[in-house]
Amino acid sequence: MCIRDRNKFIGKPMSVFNSKVDLESDQFKQYSDDMLELIKQRKRILDRAKTKSNEKKSRFEKRGQLTPRQRLDALIDPESESLYLYNMANYLVDDPDPNTSIPGGNIIGCIGFVSGVRCMILVDDSGISAGASSDKTIEKALGCINIAIKQKLPLIHLVESAGINLLNYKVELWSNFGAFFYGKARLSALGIPTIAVLHGLSTAGGAYQSGMSDYVIGVKNNGMAALAGSALLKAATGEDASNEELGGVEMHSVITGLVEYLADDDSQAIDITRNLVKSFNWQKKVQNKSDKTFDEPKYSIDEIIGIVPIDYKRGYDVREVIARIVDGSDFMEIKPGFGPTMICIQAKIKGHQCGIIANNGPIDTQGANKATQFIQLCDQLDTPLVFLNNVTGYMVGKKYEQAGMIKHGAKMIQSVSNVRVPKITFYIGASFGAGNYGMCGLGYNPDFIFSWPNAKIGVMGGKQAASTMRQVIEISAKKRNEKLDEKQLEQNELQMIKDFDKQSDIFYVSGRLLDQGIIDPRDTREVISFALKTCSEAKERKLKPNSFGVARM
Repeated sequence: MCIRDRNKFIGKPMSVFNSKVDLESDQFKQYSDDMLELIKQRKRILDRAKTKSNEKKSRFEKRGQLTPRQRLDALIDPESESLYLYNMANYLVDDPDPNTSIPGGNIIGCIGFVSGVRCMILVDDSGISAGASSDKTIEKALGCINIAIKQKLPLIHLVESAGINLLNYKVELWSNFGAFFYGKARLSALGIPTIAVLHGLSTAGGAYQSGMSDYVIGVKNNGMAALAGSALLKAATGEDASNEELGGVEMHSVITGLVEYLADDDSQAIDITRNLVKSFNWQKKVQNKSDKTFDEPKYSIDEIIGIVPIDYKRGYDVREVIARIVDGSDFMEIKPGFGPTMICIQAKIKGHQCGIIANNGPIDTQGANKATQFIQLCDQLDTPLVFLNNVTGYMVGKKYEQAGMIKHGAKMIQSVSNVRVPKITFYIGASFGAGNYGMCGLGYNPDFIFSWPNAKIGVMGGKQAASTMRQVIEISAKKRNEKLDEKQLEQNELQMIKDFDKQSDIFYVSGRLLDQGIIDPRDTREVISFALKTCSEAKERKLKPNSFGVARM
């Protein structure tokens, strides 16, 4: 078979996509306005955490401290890339009011560069509830630690925490806090360094963050680590002792040996941290395997917001999105005429080869089989996969059931479950039912998973769920010869739609950590590139694990 024939069999040869989007159309302008409003909503919500924390700025200044965000800014290399994680954590959880709920879980998590090294960074936002942990705080921290383990990232934890928030105590919160300790222990044992910087008062679980770290840096006068502060000690035992005597970093540097490095202030502590990371020589033998030169997309990524409707029931060609993400708007599509609602594409993003799986409608038997083959081909060639989710599920009906939809859908899910290459998922529209599973939803252990602000996630849409339940009730009543109250049925139907729509909204979903955060769609290319580079480095890096991690002396 000649090369031309082989390309014809597999798909279209690599070619630059010709967009059909009319940038001057009323539809484009309306879609843009709708998406921009959601983007503004995202920003308003995220700004609340910064505003809430900055209300305590004067307290930090009186103590001669940097604020948590100032510490983070000083730690990360200037003008370097960073990726913030779980930015919506805890939204609508502790506070159900969408107008007042504070996102973030009073801890900041991001992947950023420190002295040229890609690191996982956790910052206790002690401007909010003194950095005390809620249940979503712990879930967020655990999510970040699990990413650090998988991607082989050194962990830096800027500590100032009162431990568990006793005002919102839940027994599962205390239990899950132990997994936080476990995660740090596993990092150390795997040969991945961990650093804790004691910036301020850290008690109970907060104190243990230093004990579970390989390196500890303490800030004089402010830094403290003690299982019980002076007030709790007095209440529990009657003993009088100052916080400095119980856990001051100067004491720990001389008496307990907990602190390796003493800093005069927050700024010096950050400098010590940066020098320490530099000394790891962590980037040794790690090469960037992407093409060093690449073309920007032919079309502006800013145009994405005018292509995708916020109403998932309205169709569009997802290739228009892909053309604004991939290098040169140049890609090759496998089997374009077979299972056409399933889009399988080979392309590069900032020089990194990847396979892209996207949706132009529900998944049918042909689409499921095509995706299954494509996933296996990418696995064979060690090519990372990017999933762009906009799918209402697998096709139903007699035609599809008799065509073996269950077994073909299952084959796709089997492939997604067992593929060995990195998986990066984006919710860019609907992601319902088993379609979410086939398109590598959260349960399928993607390396990274982010959402656009228009996304909807759940077992099915509200109207579909309500209609299904109404039919079930009507059939059941008919069998029993019972008369139904139509008014009550309608009220129940409306309430069910309301409940389902609320729980499928991405802001609600993201607050419960069912993704790693909501991004601006215009940042999609940058986020994918960052994720691909992170995964590539992790695969190349060789660790030197040991049995137990580094024990504190």
